[in-house]
Amino acid sequence: MDGITFDFNGKVAVVTGGSSGIGRAIATQFGAAGATVINADLRAKPKAPTETVPTHESIEDDGGRAAFVETDVSNPEDLATVIEAAREYGGVDVMVNNAGIHRSGSVREVTVEDYEHVACVNTKGVLFGCQVAANDIQARGSGGSIINTASIRYDTALPDQLLYNMSKGAVGMITRSAAMELVDDGIRVNAIAPGRTVTSITGNAEHAEKMADEGSLVKPIPIDRVADADEIAPAVLFLASSAASYVTGEIFVVDGGWSIY
Repeated sequence: MDGITFDFNGKVAVVTGGSSGIGRAIATQFGAAGATVINADLRAKPKAPTETVPTHESIEDDGGRAAFVETDVSNPEDLATVIEAAREYGGVDVMVNNAGIHRSGSVREVTVEDYEHVACVNTKGVLFGCQVAANDIQARGSGGSIINTASIRYDTALPDQLLYNMSKGAVGMITRSAAMELVDDGIRVNAIAPGRTVTSITGNAEHAEKMADEGSLVKPIPIDRVADADEIAPAVLFLASSAASYVTGEIFVVDGGWSIY
């Protein structure tokens, strides 16, 4: 983050799935930029064995303000509870709908159970995350920003990844539709589309690099490496900041150049 400075002092940022991976990096960087951060996740404990301190505690250890709210994003009632927690700090200014899961499988293999699980977390969670945040922001008349985590899969189908491809495509359309509807309330809605990134889904850096080398991304990454989560998070802070005041309905691709081929 050398040379990049954001100021979110006095702002409240809710990050779903903030305990690990990209969500943890997003939450941590919002905390470093002065925001009060609410991590909404199923569990506070990080998934990566190298990370032992929960995200909210790590932010507080560094002098910031943060809280953890146990949240199943597939349950709209849980999302409403997160918004109630945010109101204790003044209400939502930034909502990052980041929580997501992955299931592999082809069109001939997909089960109803897998479909419902992926759709409930990756699609339903984003839709109703947008809804509860927008209602809170609109009620306060404060304006705000919603950022969803899509993927390079939002408009590109990779083999044997039907459910994930489908769910991230839906995130792209939720983002654009919500941006169109909420603009009069002063709410900007955008998404990031990360490429291959080291997370609990892709495994450690060596495993993620191996998957990329073996062709799981179909074509090479021009920058010739996978990303670290800390390289993805600044895109979210930019979209949430006043520097992006004229940006809404966009899918911000952060993929090392993968999509240019």
